[in-house]
Amino acid sequence: MRTDSPLATQVIPSPNHGERKGPRPDLLILHYTGMESAAAAIGRLGDATAEVSAHYVVLEDGRIVQMVPESRRAWHAGASAWKGWRDVNSRSLGIEIVHPGHAEGALAPYPEAQIAAVIALARDIVGRWSIPAARVLGHSDIAPERKDDPGETFPWARLAAEGVGHVVPPVPIRDGRFFARGDAGQPVEALQAMLALYGYEVPVTGSFDARTEAVVRAFQRHFRPARVDGVADASTITTLRDLIAALPATEDPAR
Repeated sequence: MRTDSPLATQVIPSPNHGERKGPRPDLLILHYTGMESAAAAIGRLGDATAEVSAHYVVLEDGRIVQMVPESRRAWHAGASAWKGWRDVNSRSLGIEIVHPGHAEGALAPYPEAQIAAVIALARDIVGRWSIPAARVLGHSDIAPERKDDPGETFPWARLAAEGVGHVVPPVPIRDGRFFARGDAGQPVEALQAMLALYGYEVPVTGSFDARTEAVVRAFQRHFRPARVDGVADASTITTLRDLIAALPATEDPAR
């Protein structure tokens, strides 16, 4: 196995991959490993009994390890969906970022060398595969009830400034009307419709249920991280509206 990216400094092949199905990859999914060390994470991703893998692992010092060829379907997304696509693994590339995650509660910042390497690798991947900006996502975006990564301290705005991903300036938090678990009605239906339009997997029912709360929380982690509580306040809703309005012309929100 040879590296697909010139930025990868080492190859540690994982047996956990298969044939891609459907369209060529047009999603890039970012994860944190959520384990105590890089060695533990790489060991798990290479364990045939674990049935999990990723195309790349980015270490704390910025070194990049490739584990699965980009042409192959790595097993990184799990049960997930985006824009109605269920087999996210088949149409995505996955980067695991070595980080202990939320295990200790608060999410520690990512090291500078690591973020610089993630940006460089992501730019290389999206450039070679022509992945649209709005399809660079976190694991929590595609699996909001199961996953929290890469988390609220991940610098999405910095990546976007470097040409990777799609964000807008988050609207400041202020008092005002909000929607939360148990609420129902047309405004909740409109919120769900906007989230679904952007790509999140959320039924448009008009009922603010557990799934809607999880999706709102995932949205906040990525796009309005100042407060991640699953409550759709004015800041969250307006940031979502601005995000949809700022979608590039080449990214049809209905596709």
